[in-house]
Amino acid sequence: MDDITLRYQQVRDARRFWEILNHPDFVHWPSKPATVAEERVFLRQTQDKRRRNVEHNFTLLREDEIVGAVGVMIDQRRPHIGEVGYFVAREFWGQGIAPRAVALIEAFIRDTLGLHRIEITVLKPNRMSCRVAEKCGYRKEGIQRGKISTEEGFLDVYAYAKILS
Repeated sequence: MDDITLRYQQVRDARRFWEILNHPDFVHWPSKPATVAEERVFLRQTQDKRRRNVEHNFTLLREDEIVGAVGVMIDQRRPHIGEVGYFVAREFWGQGIAPRAVALIEAFIRDTLGLHRIEITVLKPNRMSCRVAEKCGYRKEGIQRGKISTEEGFLDVYAYAKILS
């Protein structure tokens, strides 16, 4: 999957991200922008978050096509820890893009941020994302009950982690 590259997210990515996140099969994460305008608001904040070293978010590209996103959110109380998140467009599932995205963000984290511990949070029903974490060398540390808050209630997640240094 050497044809997958990263670039910093841009506001013009909003429509494609909205399409990906609102696909009917994309059910394993509650963060879905209601409108393209809502996604634009989020993307306008990414440069400031990057400058403040809060989040570093990237668009995943295969050639010039947007196929997903990956990023790292830095724990502001424990700045040696980051949480990696990613999503891939439905039509690209099962093609090795998510593991490649994780490898690329890990290289960025190691080379640029120097974090010690990386975490991945996976909703319990999301077996594909569990496989991605395990394939990338993350260890399942347990279940975090009620970690994710949604309009429907609180959701349990699997906690995965990897030590980089």
